[in-house]
Amino acid sequence: MNALPATIVAALANVLGDGPVPLHEPHFDGNESRYLSNCVASTYVSSVGAYVDRFEAELAAFTGAKHAVATVNGTSALHIALLLAGVQPGDEVLVPALSFVATANAVRYCGATPHFLDSQESTLGLDPTAMRSWLAEISTMKSGECVNRVTGKRISAVVPMHGFGHPCDVVGVMEVAAEYGLPVVEDAAESLGSLVNGQHTGTFGLLGTLSFNGNKIITTGGGGAILTNDAHLAQRAKHLTTTAKVLHRWEYTHDEVGYNYRMPNINAALGCAQLEQIDSFIASKRRLYESYLEALGQVDGVTLLQEPPGTRSNYWLQTLLLDTDQADQRDEVLKALNDNGFMARPAWTLLSSLKPFHSCPSAPLTGAKLLEQRIINVPSSAGLS
Repeated sequence: MNALPATIVAALANVLGDGPVPLHEPHFDGNESRYLSNCVASTYVSSVGAYVDRFEAELAAFTGAKHAVATVNGTSALHIALLLAGVQPGDEVLVPALSFVATANAVRYCGATPHFLDSQESTLGLDPTAMRSWLAEISTMKSGECVNRVTGKRISAVVPMHGFGHPCDVVGVMEVAAEYGLPVVEDAAESLGSLVNGQHTGTFGLLGTLSFNGNKIITTGGGGAILTNDAHLAQRAKHLTTTAKVLHRWEYTHDEVGYNYRMPNINAALGCAQLEQIDSFIASKRRLYESYLEALGQVDGVTLLQEPPGTRSNYWLQTLLLDTDQADQRDEVLKALNDNGFMARPAWTLLSSLKPFHSCPSAPLTGAKLLEQRIINVPSSAGLS
């Protein structure tokens, strides 16, 4: 084993002890069993039930959003949010190339095309400066709409994503989006509990989305949510995610094409119990960050990613960033960590490199490509600290 991989393994062993240690596992130490039993006893286990309403209300209160609409997963939340933002077939939507595939998939579900942008090292998220320069180069305004001069297609939205729980420069993205008349839909799937200048991620744009997959900071098993401060959009989100069914005591009338995207009550019951513990989960993750920081502090060639200035991160996944001149060691470090029982993963393959998106428009991705080569996520479960 080379020096750098061996040194990183030893540093993590000082924090984690002996393996195996998973990358991220859920932590159930609250009212999960009681709420689930209550839900089963009520027989309301599908998309109607008291826990769904309660989870939405408590989620809105926690994030500071005026409205939260619970969905079956984060991808469905993003799909509906894009539709509500006005994305239409044939449009282009600006998304980070460095993101989970759901960000681009949701754009495709709308019949639109993802248009990939670069990321900045300090946040891992969309780079507002690069975004402004790229739009100035390739776009024009026609009848108040942003149009790609190369493809002739309307650019109808931008989707900043908060990677691994670290807030991107959403304020900067909002400023550039406003200059070009673009609605912002935040992909906050990984950043529940993360703040920018005291404001929760997912509440800056017209809409925001969350994920509660089994590996997220809280889980509903599978689930997601749409956040918005717009009452009309919230009502539309609830209608579209409930098969566009018109309320009636017995009639089955649907007034448009809808989606069977509402979160089941049994998942929401789990979510209510998890949300009660989120402050302790975040505190645990921040303690784990401090332990990693101490262990890795004297290791040359690698940095532990820190929350950007002016933000507070949930530290969902602890992230190592190899120095640029050590990028060729990434796979050796990953192999060494996994061989020693410490589950570790690289960042996602850039979306622009994936087969379904090869032909999509793209800005220069210098920063994203460097990040892809250097990022390593290490064990991050809330119970580890």
